[in-house]
Amino acid sequence: MSADPETIDIIANIFSQAIKKTLEKSTKKVIKYSPTFQAIPKVKLQPEVGSFVIFSGDYNGLVVMNFSGDAAMDLYKSYMTNMGLPENDLAKECTSNDVIDTMGEMTNQVMGRAMSMVESRYGLTSYCGQPKALALNNAITLTPEMNFQQNRRVAFTIGTNRFHMELAMEQTQFLEFKQG
Repeated sequence: MSADPETIDIIANIFSQAIKKTLEKSTKKVIKYSPTFQAIPKVKLQPEVGSFVIFSGDYNGLVVMNFSGDAAMDLYKSYMTNMGLPENDLAKECTSNDVIDTMGEMTNQVMGRAMSMVESRYGLTSYCGQPKALALNNAITLTPEMNFQQNRRVAFTIGTNRFHMELAMEQTQFLEFKQG
């Protein structure tokens, strides 16, 4: 392993920090992520709830968020009750539109923070559309037309529930230098 981390690992770490900060702020729960990132061959939407969004600009990639049903419900309930909704008014199933929409909104907030963090640190900008979120019974491999050659998976926990971020990026390297 080289002394300098690969750019995708740097971005995966920044995105992981953004997930932790965003979800902790919006749910008032402790979110942890693994210090070990996995190199994976492809990114997939996994059952039971997934969201994804492509970003492009100065750097390009795809983010997938995969939630177990229990993790999605924990995040959803914490998010909504933190906003003041009574628990008895909340959806009961992870496949409900309210839960799916909330996972998409959380992914959108995460992406805004993550891209702001990258821009602040590196002066590089990317943009994304509205994340798509859906309930799934089977895994779906995503193969965007862009040539994303590097993929990472990061595991997260909220209480006893786990969820994952998968990140695909084009082959790129951020090289910092001092301006004269």
